[in-house]
Amino acid sequence: MSRNRRTGPRPRVSVIVPARDAMPRVTRAVTSARDQTIGLSRLEIIAVDDGSTDGTAEELDRLAADCPALKAVRHKSGGGAGGPRNTGLDLARGDYVFFLETGDRLGPDALRRMVATADQNGTDVVLGRMVSPDGRAVPRAVFRHNQLRTDVYSSRAYATLEPCKLFRRSLIERFQLRFPPCRTGEQPFTAAAYLNASGISVVADYDCYHLGSRESGPNPARTTAALADRLDAMGLLFTTAARYTRPGPRRDTVMRRHIRSELCGAVRALPRESEADARDRFFPVLRRWALDHCSDGLFDTLTAPERLMIHLLRANRFEDLMSVVRDAEGDGHRGHLVDKSRVYWLHPFFRDPAADVPDLCFDVTDRLPVHHHLTGAGWHGRSTLRVRGRAAVEGLRPGPEDRTDLVLRRRDAKDELRMPVTPAGAPGSPEFAADIDIATADGGAPLRPGVWDVFLDVRAQGISRTVRFGHRHDDGLDIGTARRVVAAGPGLRARVTPYFTAPYRNLSFDIGPAPRGAPCEVTEAVWHPSDKGTLVVAGRLLPPGTPSPRGRVLRLRAEHTDGRVCDHPVRFAAGHPAGAFTARLPVRELSRGRWTVTLALLGSGGDGPPPAAPVPPPARLPGARWLRRGRPYYAKPLTGRGELTLELRVAPVRLIAAVRNRLRR
Repeated sequence: MSRNRRTGPRPRVSVIVPARDAMPRVTRAVTSARDQTIGLSRLEIIAVDDGSTDGTAEELDRLAADCPALKAVRHKSGGGAGGPRNTGLDLARGDYVFFLETGDRLGPDALRRMVATADQNGTDVVLGRMVSPDGRAVPRAVFRHNQLRTDVYSSRAYATLEPCKLFRRSLIERFQLRFPPCRTGEQPFTAAAYLNASGISVVADYDCYHLGSRESGPNPARTTAALADRLDAMGLLFTTAARYTRPGPRRDTVMRRHIRSELCGAVRALPRESEADARDRFFPVLRRWALDHCSDGLFDTLTAPERLMIHLLRANRFEDLMSVVRDAEGDGHRGHLVDKSRVYWLHPFFRDPAADVPDLCFDVTDRLPVHHHLTGAGWHGRSTLRVRGRAAVEGLRPGPEDRTDLVLRRRDAKDELRMPVTPAGAPGSPEFAADIDIATADGGAPLRPGVWDVFLDVRAQGISRTVRFGHRHDDGLDIGTARRVVAAGPGLRARVTPYFTAPYRNLSFDIGPAPRGAPCEVTEAVWHPSDKGTLVVAGRLLPPGTPSPRGRVLRLRAEHTDGRVCDHPVRFAAGHPAGAFTARLPVRELSRGRWTVTLALLGSGGDGPPPAAPVPPPARLPGARWLRRGRPYYAKPLTGRGELTLELRVAPVRLIAAVRNRLRR
């Protein structure tokens, strides 16, 4: 039975909600779909009851009676967890389809954002950021930043195969995608959609999908199934990945997820099964997957414990495999052996003639983690950037000949510079300091202009591990205060901007020529404590000690993207030996749009534009708000990847969005 079947214009999104004995959480799930900002006129909700006996079907009928966009549908039991989803797909009319579990809910603006992203970028699948109220595991790597258009080979999207995503319905119908008739068959559907999509988008700047709390009751779709129930779905995942990819690195990228998660996960579950089932029912299937789908190139990328399990599977050694799995926890802490510049895991099978397992299964050289931490970055002298931190290779103590190097690599070039660090703690301590002299670091010459990324080459017992440096750093570390113009050789000046990259927060610095003829440098930019919407900029003339200019006028300048300019006076400190000054910029008087903030020296003569100095964006400058003719406005600094000049976005506050954000907080 169904309610409220609609005709007329096709909706943008069909939200399919499979439900079975889902009281009372089904009400919240359906309500979160009904209250989407995309609007009911552009939405249809298909709630499919799968033989509930707790009043779920009646609750769906009640909700449908008050909502024309909601269809309450009865599904004949059968077809596993995918059965009610397939029923929903058969009825769906929207341009896009979204699957919502009854234990979860959507953020109010989720569907509008996801549909807009798919429309603008022509993508077939959109992932919205998932969050959990009580610490349940949710994907994190894929949601570090928005991705307008990507795929499974260049992103972490394939790590999350739950169907709670936005799918273009034409993709589903073109490839006749449906959920397989097995208990845990959701993931093969998502995998097939991923591998056939024209593109994938990621919305990471909004909490789109909220997992239900554990206290709200178990979610049938996420209940852990026995190995026998999971086996069919696992086989479908391998079949799907093989069907839609060709042998080679791209297939290995996809298969690696299934080898590590599905195959190795199933191997670890074998001891929980009966001896007969483990040997005769499950082991032959798992061995076939290892032989058919784990290429030698993929094998080399696995961890040592995974390589050992796959090797024993391939070699048809059931007893040895069960022994390895049963003792895995204790064997994981047996330490390492360094031999001929390689590091090996000291597992009992390592170089045991009776075990006859190749050394490759125990090689952890390229997987030893490096623990590193950035504790400080600041200027030491006129042109030297001093970096402080600590670094050590896990499980290996450095020998007397070992050392750590700071490695600088110029982006988009082959330049690489190494400089040894100076121990900064007690003997054997991982603490260090390294000085980067911008004027002499390149063999006595200044560093070339460009973006330089910072790495560490950490050595211990002859083993070298090179890692990107900076993403682990002290809370509150403000490298923005290290931005400055420095001497970069005789008669040369360079602008150096240290910053943390987005989204991984690694340390880099940008070297560029100092603004030609720049009359001054900025030392501070803050909002006035009592005059709302007024930016106060402080600085000094260049070179240091220059007296306040005569016949020329220094102005704080705001320039709109359309070319409009607003100049404001600068006040010099009377008698100050360094030419110190302050200026106030009444941002509250600027019209809406983007404004760049600089300091310009007017009346300097010449035909070109007046010399200017950028006002650098402070590392922690917040936004500001004020009232203009009774309407709230705001100014927001635009920050990202090492900007050199402060830009402000001025606009009226969207009242509905502000109220929604306040209520959410």
